[in-house]
Amino acid sequence: MPSTSLSGRTVLVTGATAGIGFETVRRLAQQGATVLVHGRTAEEAQAAVDALIATTADIETSQLCALAADFTRLDEVEAMAHRAIGTHPHLDVLVNNAGMAAPERHTITADGNEVAFQVNFLAHYLLTCLLEPALTSDPGGRVVNVSSSLHRTGNIQWSDPNRVRRYSRLAAYAQSQLALTVFAADPRVTAVSVHPGVCDTALLPLYAHEGATPAEGAAYVARLCDPAVEIVNGAYYDRDQRVDPAPAATENRSLQRLNKLAAQLTGHTA
Repeated sequence: MPSTSLSGRTVLVTGATAGIGFETVRRLAQQGATVLVHGRTAEEAQAAVDALIATTADIETSQLCALAADFTRLDEVEAMAHRAIGTHPHLDVLVNNAGMAAPERHTITADGNEVAFQVNFLAHYLLTCLLEPALTSDPGGRVVNVSSSLHRTGNIQWSDPNRVRRYSRLAAYAQSQLALTVFAADPRVTAVSVHPGVCDTALLPLYAHEGATPAEGAAYVARLCDPAVEIVNGAYYDRDQRVDPAPAATENRSLQRLNKLAAQLTGHTA
């Protein structure tokens, strides 16, 4: 019998068309949740929904809903947030999972931001702010940021977040992951960060030559979506162990500066 521990709960998972996001949706739906499945395009999101239903016996079609937004365009993030609230005004969990490796060449989006900083952090900042009214304050309501152990190597270049002066793809990626981890301490919503381990996904080359399966990584993400798992706002998990994040992620000043910067770069004041 499938577990129904998440029955009646609604979860939005970003970056859900492949890798850890895709497997997180599968696991959450098997536990009875209704899952909003985000993809970069409507076609990719619907293809993921169709693949999950075709390959998983205990998922009902009614449990999955495709949503699309290209995170390199903040107007699409905003439109998706409004669509999500329109169809599901009560949201229990937001999983900020979408991520990309920073490209070799310094790349700026149409919104004027370094692409990895926007896709990995700013889009999630904006989405979280816009979905805050729908995110339930019921016990168990939460945001789960899928971060990375590489956040420890990062620093946020406050005066040059786009890293125009000195660009390195690893530094840009680490900065985006540190920002996402710092953001979990925001008191407006209950949020945690999790490093799901080194997994065999598109991001694997940043870490190692081999890794765990995406399904193994997804188990650590899905675990934190369960209301039975008590969390502390701003906590950071390495797989299933709560550990201290980088010092910057526990400094109130970092959070205040980050919120100010993100509000400026997204044009959205929380």
